[in-house]
Amino acid sequence: MSNLISNMLTPEFFFSIFRISAPILYATLGAIVVEKAGFANIGLEGLMMFSALFGSLASYYSGSWLVGLITALLVGVGMSLLMCFFAFQLKTDIILVGIAINMMGSGGTLFLCKVITGITEGKSMASTTGLINSNLCIPNISIPLIRDIPFIGRIISGHSLLTYLAFIITVLTSIMLYRTSLGLNIRAVGENSDAAASVGVSVLKIKYIALAFSGLMSGFGGAFMSMGYAQGWSQDMVAGRGFIALAAQAMGAGECLGGCLSSLVFGFAQALGIKFSSIGLDSNLASPIPYAVTILGLVAFGLIRLHKAKKPRLNETETVK
Repeated sequence: MSNLISNMLTPEFFFSIFRISAPILYATLGAIVVEKAGFANIGLEGLMMFSALFGSLASYYSGSWLVGLITALLVGVGMSLLMCFFAFQLKTDIILVGIAINMMGSGGTLFLCKVITGITEGKSMASTTGLINSNLCIPNISIPLIRDIPFIGRIISGHSLLTYLAFIITVLTSIMLYRTSLGLNIRAVGENSDAAASVGVSVLKIKYIALAFSGLMSGFGGAFMSMGYAQGWSQDMVAGRGFIALAAQAMGAGECLGGCLSSLVFGFAQALGIKFSSIGLDSNLASPIPYAVTILGLVAFGLIRLHKAKKPRLNETETVK
């Protein structure tokens, strides 16, 4: 135990928490905005998988990480707009659309990888890992002055550009939701779409914008996975982060700050699982740690909400007496 604690109290461990939390945070922000608009996007996992694949491929074939990033964002937004078409134009249940996207994200990306690259299962498990070198990955940023601060500098400085951008976008998303007319419209549609429509708000347009935003965030998350977290794409590399983001959104009470803190909690859980594996714990015991934390977090969140829901009733009962 003392060995584990000493390994945890290192700059590298805290550095890994922020690194692991970034893709979860992107997906969480997408889930928050969609939830504010009054529905849910459970297709985050699939959107991230498609964005990760096409981002890494575009980076490789163009020789530019920036082209790869832009491609990942366009794929994320494009796939989310496709979801909008099926859900809002063809009146398909949004949950079923999300399930379909997730299934396509697992099997469809594997098929597309084989078709585009010609890499077969026997060669490298249908993975583009190895095609992407460090020059084609999103660059790391070394922050002057901060990097020279003992201990803290090694935690904060040296992250991928997208890690810093994730926390900046968190602030910008909160400002957008509570300080702009677009954010007001999104929240109005989520609270009462009929009332919003009665004052001239285009409910369909707002839903398109909200889902497109979640696709954009999924694009960032997917690009980070294949061009930052790893050098290339591999099957199911997102590894449940889209679903964890839905849990982070719920635990964070649908707010950007809460979602950010929840993402860091899940990042800590995953980093802890990796640390357990590194000190010799069976990987079969270490790998479920993030998912166990997800379940425990949702149970705690449910109990808190249940307690808050009971409070007004108790107050009403006391008032009547």
